[in-house]
Amino acid sequence: MTVRALQGTLGADPIAVILNELGLSALVLLLASLACSPARRILGWTWPIRIRRELGLVAFFYASVHLLTYLVLDQNLSWGAVLEDIVKRPFITAGFSAFVLLIPLTFTSTKGSVRWLGFPRWQRLHQLAYLAGALAVLHFIWRVKLDASQPLIYAGVLAVLLGVRVVYWRRARSRVGLPTGVDQISAVDRRPQR
Repeated sequence: MTVRALQGTLGADPIAVILNELGLSALVLLLASLACSPARRILGWTWPIRIRRELGLVAFFYASVHLLTYLVLDQNLSWGAVLEDIVKRPFITAGFSAFVLLIPLTFTSTKGSVRWLGFPRWQRLHQLAYLAGALAVLHFIWRVKLDASQPLIYAGVLAVLLGVRVVYWRRARSRVGLPTGVDQISAVDRRPQR
């Protein structure tokens, strides 16, 4: 993008092109980080888990540059206009919310954070990555004005990743004898009331 900007080949609206490229890169990297656990479970690959943290951090980096480009180049640091955009334009609200959710995930991505929070709390916190992914996809869908086929592909990828996680979660709960849904009520709960 830098070379294209220096050559003047970014088109009629270079800021929009830069914003779109940075945002798409952030989304792809975020989804790639979310695909690491399903790749391990389905394909038996262990290497994706070893790069999951780095993928998440690079996704946050691209999301940060995407946001900074919007703030500096698009809005000229006009904080009133930025706040108005966040409140009035749903796609910006979704994108900003996704970015805010990524902040605590980024700062707790270290081994020390796992020890400090304890693994169960750390794991629950990092499940926010799926919500951030959903908001990022929604940001992309609402941003596109004409052909939503590309953002819908990313929505489908996220749905598959969430689906895999739900299937494995339900299997794990059924193995330890915990109810996985409303349809599995314990024998104690099925007793008639007197």
